[in-house]
This record gives sequence, structure tokens and C-alpha cells, in this order.
Amino acid sequence: MCVLQSHSFAASSVPNVLILGDSLSAAYNIPVEQSWPSLFTTNIRLQYPDASVINASISGETTFGGVRRLPKLLDRHNPDILIIELGGNDGLRGLKFSQTASNFNQMISIALQKNIEVLLIGIDLPPNLGPAYNQRFQQIFESVVAKHPVHFLPRFLDGVAASEPHLMQADGIHPTAAAQPILATKIFDAISKLLK
Repeated sequence: MCVLQSHSFAASSVPNVLILGDSLSAAYNIPVEQSWPSLFTTNIRLQYPDASVINASISGETTFGGVRRLPKLLDRHNPDILIIELGGNDGLRGLKFSQTASNFNQMISIALQKNIEVLLIGIDLPPNLGPAYNQRFQQIFESVVAKHPVHFLPRFLDGVAASEPHLMQADGIHPTAAAQPILATKIFDAISKLLK
């Protein structure tokens, strides 16, 4: 499900997309050409041949790193759409939820001030961290989305994690190459609704 909460991008425009993510978007342990950002790029260019997709994702990235890097990335690439796929490493490292929420709010505010559409991707943490911790972590995304006119794709790994064993790597955190088309389709569908 993609919750759309802001005005649509101009249908006649050529989209320029920036992806700011962590290892889930940085082709961790899989060939880059099989990663969801690469597959998404192929998909969107079938509809918009001149579309630009910049993947600025880094394995291990936190929302702190996202806040630090985002201004220069926006100045350099001047995107129309920003995809934020972060937060997982914050949760795994036990960083303060309030600070993660603040970092999301800062990133989104920076983008919106430049009239950039934002797609925020919600992340689930591994079940071994416990349901209470996971529920509180999900509330970060809910609180952020309630404050900003953004597009929201909740539970990015739903239907992948804890679904089919071959879709997740041995660490139980990172999807395999086989799962990437599923993730690419989720992103493409969300961006397509935004572009319409």
C-alpha cells in the first residue's frame, strides 16, 4: 500500500529521482545490476526514456548520515523526487527513536523547501528484536508522515522477509537477488502513482 499525501508530479515532466538509502538499496552482497534501484531504473525508463535515477545509497548508512549528506546531494543532482530508505541501521544499533524521527523530519523539510516530492519507505526490523521494539520503531514513520505532505510506502520488506526463505540472505536482514524484482515493482508502482 502506498499512502499518497501530496500533490502529483507534473505528468509532462521527465522525472529526476534521487535514492538515499542504506544496504537495502546499495546492492548488498548481490550484483549491482540485479538490485532494485537498477531494476527500477529500467522500469521507469520504459515509460520515461530520459528519466534520471541517482542511487546515493551506502551500506551501513543511518539517518544521521542522511541528514549530513542530503544538502550536497540535492545541490548536485537537483532531483524532482527523493526516495528515502533509511532507519533500519538506527533501529539495529539502538539509537534513540526521537533522534531518528528528528533526522527524518530534517531530511524531509530540506527536500520540501526545494519543492522536491518525497517518497518515504517504511522499514521493518528483524523479529528477534521483539514486537514491542518493532511497534515503537514503526511509530517513528507514522509520526513523521503525519507531519509532512509526503508519499509513504510502509513495510518495504512485507512479502519478502519471513515469507520465502530464498528471498532473504542468511543474515535475515538483506533480501537476495531473487527478491529485488519484488522490491523494484513496489517502488515503481509508488512512483508511477506519484507521477500520475
